[in-house]
Amino acid sequence: MVIHGSSGCYFYPATLLHNDLHSTFLVEQEVIFGTSERLVELVKDLSLTYNKVAVVNSCVPSVLGEDIRDILSEFNIIFVDSPGFTGDFESGYLGAVKALPVCMGQGAERVNIEGINLIDPFARGNQREAERLLQQMGVPIGTIFCQDSYQSLGSTAGFSVTVNPDLSTGYGHELGSLLGLSSIRKTVHALADRFCDAEIGGIENEIFMVEERIIKAADKYLKRYDPPSVAIFSTFSYSGFAAATLKKYLDADIVFCGSRNDPLTPCTDTVTITSLAIIESAIRDHAPDLVLGSTFERSVAGKASFVGLTPPIRGEFRLSSKPLAGTEGELSFMEDVLNACMNYQQRKPAK
Repeated sequence: MVIHGSSGCYFYPATLLHNDLHSTFLVEQEVIFGTSERLVELVKDLSLTYNKVAVVNSCVPSVLGEDIRDILSEFNIIFVDSPGFTGDFESGYLGAVKALPVCMGQGAERVNIEGINLIDPFARGNQREAERLLQQMGVPIGTIFCQDSYQSLGSTAGFSVTVNPDLSTGYGHELGSLLGLSSIRKTVHALADRFCDAEIGGIENEIFMVEERIIKAADKYLKRYDPPSVAIFSTFSYSGFAAATLKKYLDADIVFCGSRNDPLTPCTDTVTITSLAIIESAIRDHAPDLVLGSTFERSVAGKASFVGLTPPIRGEFRLSSKPLAGTEGELSFMEDVLNACMNYQQRKPAK
């Protein structure tokens, strides 16, 4: 994977992905005289080691108007045109997926897993939870977008489930989401309608037990404290999941619900917001008990409690594969919220 751009275009994703990335590290000389020589040199060297090289175009070469495909015509590359001014992260992710050589129809009796992206702090956990639920049902798994082998693209299944609806690729007929218990119920039944041998009794019982555990813990909290006021800042699907879950189990007052990307459907409850100054103003004006978001939101959250919901999440160790999707994701999310709220209440000065 080559990021064709300056050092800043490389180091930020490198700190989030912790993956094998390379960069052309463009400087003033390439901006003036062109980037082709540096790019060809790097791709040629990498082609000796890797079977496939992907080149991600960034702002500088895009503004220069260079034809990257023509420059690298002697190499069999995957080209992703993704300068920052073309849209948000989700747009870039889906653009990269569309650049992949996907072959449909070879895995009609399997189900793809969608919505995995490596900057998401819940990516590994979401993947494992989705795999667990499908295996429990006896449903064969197809391609995992995007944490799979290059070869798997040649036999992508005709059906998909997602752990993050913001990142639905369109490859395969969408059977539903695994984000939130109500969505899991619908998706399980959709899978059972399509796969006659699918066993759903175990998952239905698991959903019931998970809901009972959450209700019991939430009631215990509410017997001691008032429902929390909450400000949420994440991507549209994650923000909606968090708001619905907290309203249902904690009767939370969602004082602000912000989305980094545009809503998939018109939504009066969610505001598209990407300015830290506006985020800080919203937190100051509403003075929530709990803030959900990233390290950026935590930096302006003041004395409110905080739960990480979206990248980047820095300043803490995250070693386990914690999910947000699936039944385990629901339990993990509510556990983090209840502990954060409890800690906030214990820190509050006595009246």
